[in-house]
Amino acid sequence: MKRTTWLPLVLLVGFTAVSLWLVAPESPLGFLELARRDRWGAQIFLDLVMACSLFLSWLVPDARRHGIVAWPYVVLTLVAGSIGGLAYLVHRGRRRRVIAPA
Repeated sequence: MKRTTWLPLVLLVGFTAVSLWLVAPESPLGFLELARRDRWGAQIFLDLVMACSLFLSWLVPDARRHGIVAWPYVVLTLVAGSIGGLAYLVHRGRRRRVIAPA
């Protein structure tokens, strides 16, 4: 497995596990309360929105170029942040391997 596939996969599995562990006792929208209550929370929320927006502006045209349906990853990124982007990178890396085996 190439680094372009295994690195996003390791990050996806680890980050998803940590996210579920942190969010499980709270509401999935708990970060909005933090963003409203705390200046640092608001800054982190805005940073997340900008980072996800930049990633999505790359993801959609890249998915078209590689023949990958983008909307599931767009929705997942809007709902779960980096998890959606990492899932796309895993799919893209696996698809590239299937199309052109090395």
